[in-house]
Amino acid sequence: MDEIPEQGTLFADPSSQSDVLIGYRGPTACSAAGITYRQLDYWARTGLVVPTIRSATGSGSQRLYSFKDILVLKVVKRLLDAGVSLQNIRVAVEALRSRGVDDLSQVTLLSDGTAVYECTSPEEVVDLLRGGQGVFGIAVSGALRELRGSLAHLSGERADGVETAPTAPNPNDELAKRRQARSATA
Repeated sequence: MDEIPEQGTLFADPSSQSDVLIGYRGPTACSAAGITYRQLDYWARTGLVVPTIRSATGSGSQRLYSFKDILVLKVVKRLLDAGVSLQNIRVAVEALRSRGVDDLSQVTLLSDGTAVYECTSPEEVVDLLRGGQGVFGIAVSGALRELRGSLAHLSGERADGVETAPTAPNPNDELAKRRQARSATA
């Protein structure tokens, strides 16, 4: 069977910044992942999701979370909302940590409420569902797209403490203009 070639992207990905040391402070990470600061702090202290850019080193210091860290936070939140135990989430997070962001976009997590299964192809999803094991699924690519959209409007910070500006919308983007006009009237 011939493999169908994959179409490349038309535009550069704004989240693939050349400076991998760009991070986001705790409140920004919370907002983008949809979690509370208490959850973020607890998960960092217990080692569930630790910031990879900069950890807190004492009173007044700020943790910096990478894009991938926040993606994992978002997935953890979805698994918790689905009733998966923290113990099983820890196992899933270990598997996610070993992958790059591009690899993560190919992953679908399925769970029966007890165990979490990692699927990287439609065939694996079907096989798991056919076996009666999967009850709900989380497509990491969906969380990835949502996160890119939310972080595009928020400021990041480099590891050296210099703040970065949010990504400015393309002035010729007609669709963005329409969305902005619609949200202004709502």
